[in-house]
Amino acid sequence: MDIPDDVTFDDAIALTQSLMTQLSSGELSQVDAAGAIAQLVKTTNGARGFFVTYLTADNSLADTPSPEVIQALQSSPDTVAELLVKNLAMSAAMAITHRRNQNEDLAQGSDRVRIRTIHLIEQINLPQVQEKVVALRESAITGEGEYKAFLERWQYDAQQREIIRHTLDRVIVEG
Repeated sequence: MDIPDDVTFDDAIALTQSLMTQLSSGELSQVDAAGAIAQLVKTTNGARGFFVTYLTADNSLADTPSPEVIQALQSSPDTVAELLVKNLAMSAAMAITHRRNQNEDLAQGSDRVRIRTIHLIEQINLPQVQEKVVALRESAITGEGEYKAFLERWQYDAQQREIIRHTLDRVIVEG
């Protein structure tokens, strides 16, 4: 599967859905899928489309990522690190929002994304992830820093920032 460098977010979603369907049915090998994933995560749009599809999928592929998928994600550490850390924060905060709105199904979906993201972070073991986790944690605590604009854009309140901090604490590797 050849992924163009200018892949759109929507195209990346469709390509990831196709990859996951082919993987589930045995039409595509883990090695071939990993090659396509590595191409997707080279670009921000590709990586965003991949993660939004992979982490929210109803199938179990993201619950037990193959070594090939982990290796593919490690091939673009900066892009992957940024998106994993943001996905972790957003899923934790959105679970609160959904529960406030009394939508437990959506809250459980956000919880599943959070758990899958933590699992991926632990498996890919990239120093870039740790740097971004520390930076986002600091912004969640102080309201300042590298992720100030991200937190403000999504209008996270004190309770959401606290759950973001708590969730980030789970993946910080002590040096």
